[in-house]
Amino acid sequence: MTSEQRRTRATSADELCRQAYAACAGPATGVALVAVGGYGRGELAPHSDLDVVLVHDDGVDLGDLGSTLWYPLWDSGRRLDHAVRSMGEMVDAAKDLRVALGLLDVRHLAGDPGLTLRLRTTMLADWRRQARTRLPELKALTRKRHEVTGELAHASVPDVKEAEGGLRDAGVLKVIEASWLVDASTPALEAARLMLLDVRDEVHELAGRPSDRIAPEMWGPLAERLDLPDAEAAQRHVRSLGRRIAHLSRLAWRRTDSVTTRSTGEKGRRTPALERVAPGIALSRGEIVLDAGTKPGDDPSLLLRAAAEAAERDAVLAPTTAARLVREGAPLPTPWPAAARDGLVRLLASGPGLLPVWETLDEIDGIETFLPEWEQIRLLPHASAIHRFTVDRHLIETCAEAGGLIRHVRRPDLLLVAALLHDIGKSSAHDHSVAGEPVARAIVARMGFTELDADVVASLVRWHLLLADLATTRDPDDPATTAELLTHVPDAASLELLRSLTEADARATSTAAWTSWRASLVDRLVLRAGTALGAEASPVPPVEAVPVPDVVRREPGAVSVTVEAHDVGATVTVIAADRVGLLADVAGGLAALRVPVKAARAWAQVDGEGEWGVSSWEVPDAYLDATVVRERIRRVVDGTQRLPDLPERPDGELPPIVEVRPDASRTSLVLEIRTSDRPGVVHRVLTTLAGLGLTVASAHVSTLGPQAVDVFYVQEDGGVRPTELRAAAAAHAVRTALGG
Repeated sequence: MTSEQRRTRATSADELCRQAYAACAGPATGVALVAVGGYGRGELAPHSDLDVVLVHDDGVDLGDLGSTLWYPLWDSGRRLDHAVRSMGEMVDAAKDLRVALGLLDVRHLAGDPGLTLRLRTTMLADWRRQARTRLPELKALTRKRHEVTGELAHASVPDVKEAEGGLRDAGVLKVIEASWLVDASTPALEAARLMLLDVRDEVHELAGRPSDRIAPEMWGPLAERLDLPDAEAAQRHVRSLGRRIAHLSRLAWRRTDSVTTRSTGEKGRRTPALERVAPGIALSRGEIVLDAGTKPGDDPSLLLRAAAEAAERDAVLAPTTAARLVREGAPLPTPWPAAARDGLVRLLASGPGLLPVWETLDEIDGIETFLPEWEQIRLLPHASAIHRFTVDRHLIETCAEAGGLIRHVRRPDLLLVAALLHDIGKSSAHDHSVAGEPVARAIVARMGFTELDADVVASLVRWHLLLADLATTRDPDDPATTAELLTHVPDAASLELLRSLTEADARATSTAAWTSWRASLVDRLVLRAGTALGAEASPVPPVEAVPVPDVVRREPGAVSVTVEAHDVGATVTVIAADRVGLLADVAGGLAALRVPVKAARAWAQVDGEGEWGVSSWEVPDAYLDATVVRERIRRVVDGTQRLPDLPERPDGELPPIVEVRPDASRTSLVLEIRTSDRPGVVHRVLTTLAGLGLTVASAHVSTLGPQAVDVFYVQEDGGVRPTELRAAAAAHAVRTALGG
């Protein structure tokens, strides 16, 4: 069914209504027959009702017009939904939001056109006047409908009208547009709406009744009617339309919320304010845009960094900005720069903000700029009915689930990348785990991870079903089951990753795929495998002795600071006579400058002339001045520098994990800390330890995506290993300081 055929059908229905009205000799003024709802937009489906209202001015005598008009329409065999109301009654009825929505697009059929014009004008004026208070009600109704019907792009039996991304949402976008608050209607929306109307017409014809649901057996016949190759192509086509409308709908509602909640002062601004949030990136009215003067071609990581900023802040990635970055941005080199890799991991770990930003990237063809393999599984239906999402959406949902599990692994970046790629082989005719392994290895290597990291992710993709299969089909307590698992899982770190990926994958599949019973079986097997692997010491990267400057040797209290710039920031090296609290003072100086610490190492270095504290800090600011850093450290030591407070842990953020590794060292207390990467984390930890009179013999700080993974080797003053009681007190104090 084409748009022309729909218009012809609506025109035929219009003519029938005019003939019926003329046959009843209706008055020439003060009375009008109008079409409302979908029929009001000329969208008459093969089996839908004629929704018409006979409207009259207050005081007009209709005689027997209202009781006789409907008979010729009934006699025609048309399904009819009708009403007779005065103009005043129409205004009163519009107090019901559902009625008001239908009256925003009435179309004149017969009678007095002036009355129809007055009705349209009145309804639109009332809507625009009340839009700020009525739109929240409309949003609540829309959300409730979505909860009942699901998403057109992903539901196993999608509803082309009521589901999220369906025709009803397309109509809601037109209603938002009519409020004049935001620009919600686009050519892409209208094109998608018209194509979805074509689908709805064919579904009606196939069902032989006004049903808007596409049953599984309909996809093949629907493909023939839409001139598509096969059932899978029909699914991709329909679900693509639903995804586009859903994306535009979410974007419109975000912008509507921004407008309706904007303060009075903001409403008066002629130009939006720009708040710089990262190099080249700014926030404006709840949307991530480019900062003034930023040139997309200068930084190949800019798209991923902007996407990460938007997702972490749960802000809109402005589509025009994203499209410009795709159009004008520099291509990513192979391997990727560290900033791009970090941006992707931060994006994947962003939680609720991930999906809308990823959809924006998908809509503007941005994903293929960094992950061209995505097109293979885009909108690909799952073969198994247990899956509630298409393959691509399932991968994003798995990332969202994995984001809540990053505290349980030492390499959250590898967990998140494995979550993104674990079903990348689904488009293959072979076992998707086998097919996906080499694809994942190539992608991870291209991203700039080490060869070992690429092997780990590839192994996770290959064996991501193994743990659940063994736990549920074999006896978890049988040593042979453990032995088979360990054949493919070489170490404790890999076991952590596989356990978390298994849970994230199952939770993203369906609520029935991860039950307490299934979790208990998996955990029993993981416990036995972990015991078989034995306890592992926290990995400690080796350090090399560095020359101590003469000024530090000669002058008590002197501090040496050097800054070495490189392609992704700078390395700040600080050397001074070792003492309790030295590292805390250095971290405080960097915190005072609001310089984020991406990685750090610190160690004590002893020679014939004394004991020196050496620390090396990786920061993203390549223009940091060594003199300024040294001065800030001096002011921290003197107590004249006011330090910024560490932001409190936001509601909903994962709590920090602080663990004592008793077997990791014979000479030191080893504290392993996993917490969100926030400004001042290192400073707060070191200050807490110094306050307990503990000294840090060695520190190994790293930021992996959104998570800081820090290992501190702690001793009493004089080099003595703290007692178990002191170790417990230190862990508790650090956990409390970080908001745990």
